[in-house]
Amino acid sequence: MPPKVGVIANPISGRDIRRIVAKANSLQIADRANMLARALAGLSAWGITDVLMMPERGGITGHIMRHLSHAARRGDSGAIDLTLLKMPVTGSAEDSRRAARIMAEEGVAAIIVLGGDGTHRIVASTCGDIPIASMSTGTNNAFADMREPTVTGYATGLVATGVVPRAVGVKANKWLEVRIDDEPPEVALVDVAVVTQQNIGARALWRTDTFRELYVAFADPQLIGMSAIAGLVEPVGRREASGLMLQLAPADKAPTVVAAPIAPGLIEKIGIDNWRRLRPGEPVFSSVEAGSVALDGERELCFDSRQKVSVRLVERAFNTIDVAAAVHFAAQNDALRKGARLAV
Repeated sequence: MPPKVGVIANPISGRDIRRIVAKANSLQIADRANMLARALAGLSAWGITDVLMMPERGGITGHIMRHLSHAARRGDSGAIDLTLLKMPVTGSAEDSRRAARIMAEEGVAAIIVLGGDGTHRIVASTCGDIPIASMSTGTNNAFADMREPTVTGYATGLVATGVVPRAVGVKANKWLEVRIDDEPPEVALVDVAVVTQQNIGARALWRTDTFRELYVAFADPQLIGMSAIAGLVEPVGRREASGLMLQLAPADKAPTVVAAPIAPGLIEKIGIDNWRRLRPGEPVFSSVEAGSVALDGERELCFDSRQKVSVRLVERAFNTIDVAAAVHFAAQNDALRKGARLAV
């Protein structure tokens, strides 16, 4: 049976307060739809035509349907058969969560996610071992690599059809689990920040005077956001079996200060008291008495002085399509030159 691929496209990712206080633009719906159309072309090249898509009211679906209709009238080969999931549309994060769950039940070979770090977090925490293929449309985009969508779809097709073995084209990723007392854990794919602000408010994290603790699954000084702070202190690779924990302080009182890009065009001085490696499976308890917890740059959880917050790094927590590994393997093993299963 030919493989199916899922698509979860968030029409409103990247529209938080950081777009106002920084210098970032928000992708228009037509731009998001064009990115997805290019990814679908990459899938189609390897004979994948059965695609399940999350319904939404932002307009991406309408653009894609018109694109596919035009392609069909032109008689394009390898036309995509797009099926919208039968599910309610709420315009909230619950849509991505429900869609990922349905796609897992339908047995898709991969899920292409078009959104920011928050959208990827929701899908990764719901889809089990189904690999995610990432396309970034958020504000900081620390998790997903910035890459041409055509290549992302192309590599996803290579893996989904088995031209590239799963052992090569799929990579396991670590994440951070956050628990308040004995409540069910929440997860973050990139970073967890504990701040003194005791409300969710505008959700997006940008007021540096409230930062107190930072936990990262990986730290890269090339990124934007909280992970960049850690990356400027001690880089940690995505495949390393550790993370990093930092104690933060006001810049005028801290022994170490870094100028970190915490949002597009927004560079702030961040004070750091100390830092250490975060080992897998080791729960670390926050010393902040009361405040809120931001997951991948967005405040999600509040806690008071009676509650305890713990953070734990978990290895092999979810899977992603390794685009570079997939296309390099295919090239080195003559799959591209032989045109195996190539539909174009």
